[in-house]
Amino acid sequence: MNEKTAALLLDVTQRLERSIVAHDCPAVVLLDGERRLALSDYDYLRDDQTAGAFETRAARKARELGVTRWVLAVPQVWAVTAESVAMRAVSNHPLREGEQEAITWMTFDGEDGVDYGRVAYTRRPNGEPVFGEPEMFTVGVRPSAIMPGYVLLQEFLPQGE
Repeated sequence: MNEKTAALLLDVTQRLERSIVAHDCPAVVLLDGERRLALSDYDYLRDDQTAGAFETRAARKARELGVTRWVLAVPQVWAVTAESVAMRAVSNHPLREGEQEAITWMTFDGEDGVDYGRVAYTRRPNGEPVFGEPEMFTVGVRPSAIMPGYVLLQEFLPQGE
């Protein structure tokens, strides 16, 4: 990941961290091209159709702005097993055994390609979140159509790329 995309990732994760501290859980995408634009959606985690619609709108705006890089970040709950990683929407319910709250992120840079990762966080007894540093996946990732950023990437890239 190059320096500009890393700075964009830091900006997006800090925005989302402030939202989580304020008990909000929007999806946030930061589009960077001739100008920078932040978009957020508080209904993103409601269902796959709502998430896809937001990512489609973000992709249209990205093409309109001539964006060269973007970062999407979404708060989720992760359940990691030896075989897979499952993610679900955050909620006010307690975490189940083996679950971890995290900001799931995806970056796109026209020169460097796509990266995926997360910012794990835990909560103090009073509920205040304590955020880790962004982690990038170093293993091959095969995102499904419901992975945050999948629709945005498919809609943003010209057909056949």
